[in-house]
Amino acid sequence: MGLKDLVVSLFQLDKDWTTRIVMGMLVMSVIWGLLGIIDALMVRIQEATWGLTQTLPLSPQEYFASITLHGARDLFPFAEQLEFALFIYFTIKLLNIQPRAKWLLNIAFIMMNISPMFMEGPIIITNQPGFDNYFPATSWYYLSPLGIPDFSQYVVSITWYIGWILLDGFTYLAGIWIVYHYYLASKQVKEKLPVVLVFFLMDTLLYMIGYSGVTVADVWDVLAFYHITGLDVIANQVAFWIFGHAIVYMAWLPAVGALYLLIPVLANKPLYSDRMGRISALLYLIFSNNVPIHHLYMVNLPLDLKFLQEALTYAVVIPSMMTFFNLWATAKGSQVNFNLITAWTVTSFAGAIAAGVTGISNATISFDAIIHNSMWVVGHFHAMILWSIVPAAFAVLYFMLPMMTGRSWYSRSLGWIHFIGYMIGTSLLIIGFELTGFSGLLRRTEIYPITGLVTEGEVMATAGAFIADVATLLWFLNLVLTLVKGHSMKTWNSVPELINEVAMSFSYYPKLDSLSSIKITKSMSRLFHSKSKRGLGKDWALGVLGAILIVLSTIPLAIAGNFYTTTGWIWIATLTLGIVITSIFTLKAAKTI
Repeated sequence: MGLKDLVVSLFQLDKDWTTRIVMGMLVMSVIWGLLGIIDALMVRIQEATWGLTQTLPLSPQEYFASITLHGARDLFPFAEQLEFALFIYFTIKLLNIQPRAKWLLNIAFIMMNISPMFMEGPIIITNQPGFDNYFPATSWYYLSPLGIPDFSQYVVSITWYIGWILLDGFTYLAGIWIVYHYYLASKQVKEKLPVVLVFFLMDTLLYMIGYSGVTVADVWDVLAFYHITGLDVIANQVAFWIFGHAIVYMAWLPAVGALYLLIPVLANKPLYSDRMGRISALLYLIFSNNVPIHHLYMVNLPLDLKFLQEALTYAVVIPSMMTFFNLWATAKGSQVNFNLITAWTVTSFAGAIAAGVTGISNATISFDAIIHNSMWVVGHFHAMILWSIVPAAFAVLYFMLPMMTGRSWYSRSLGWIHFIGYMIGTSLLIIGFELTGFSGLLRRTEIYPITGLVTEGEVMATAGAFIADVATLLWFLNLVLTLVKGHSMKTWNSVPELINEVAMSFSYYPKLDSLSSIKITKSMSRLFHSKSKRGLGKDWALGVLGAILIVLSTIPLAIAGNFYTTTGWIWIATLTLGIVITSIFTLKAAKTI
């Protein structure tokens, strides 16, 4: 196979336009993800080396830059780009509509992949004191006014903030593209969409609502950088964390949507409660964006406002309990064949519960005062990412890639080695983080007391990271070999049939026959033949009104100055009202609830 054939196979250039753009997003996300893994290994090497030899192989600047790049690369061009690729692909395939406005998605794709290039290092050199003339070391969730001239002794390049604005642009352009196609589908469909599409639309809206705060913060930072405006540090931080908390659910809820697709298919049973799934999606959207102060409990803000945020954070537990009960009841009593997709699906389900329990404690003000900014918090969100989000992503990718390419996976053995190695490695990593957190170690600590529990935790986490990364590289090798040498698959008639065909090829019992006889739900196999309707419609218009309220809520936030006044309450009330209106009427307009 020549270079041209390799490129065609890798980017699926011989396929339809949707497959090409989605494959491009997947390839770029994997590249950025691998780079982010290297950054994470640099952090682990630094911390483990100190524990073993009391030496530091990297400079402090390189250490903190590695943390920044790990977060910036793995969260955005890797995780967010991969999730949007899934949304785009399944929106078009399951809605059975022709994609429009290709130029819009192409622009969004370009913006996403040049965004981290601007974040990675300065292009414009200035003479500011403390200027970062290498990779930025702000940590991915920079806190204003860090990095801004005359507000901070440590100054970064303006390209750091430009990179963030490009990221904001991708989110809104790609989000608008997806919502627009749901709008087109709503003009044709007569019945409600499958629950998995409800979650994909809901999460797209969650991204767009959540990014409203960080977009305001980014623009404000640029204006302050050039001394065009002043800077209210607390208000800027609150605006940023509208996004900072919501990103947890932005990243996780696609995994929940995948579980709603995979568990009924693998159990060969319909979803226990379709209505419960739709209501939980709505509640997730309402309660995931208006709790930015959940991450700012230690900031000087009114106590009653913190109590409100604590209660709103607990509210997210309700749709989570509804979801886990619904999925458990669906699978209860089923004869499920153990295969690789089943293994990843079960891991994602159980991992979300295990990791989510530690998150509830973080929301409690009194407990947060103890573990705030410690390695306990790092262990919590890495457990959610590595035990729930990533396993669900692998479960989807293991059937999505054959669906796109028409090729079966090259090696069954590499698939199982990947799963086993990944789970061993991530378990060591997370347990190591929790051990250091129990010892009171603060996050981003490269020099720490040489005590047994802390050192053991650091070394254990580092060993686990290497094991998990090697296993993931084997998956990547299997992916490349599949694109180049994978055998052509037989034709399939539905997504559930394909899932079972791929699952059985990775069966723990390889002689079992395929379970391709699963009954297809009406909403899954539906084709859209009804006549199109014109006009935006009342529900879509109300959804836009809610979005306008979310934008307007930034005005009292910016002018609050002091959150001990009524202006701060006007902000949270306007934001919450906008979220509720947008959530209810947009999902209703799209025929999802």
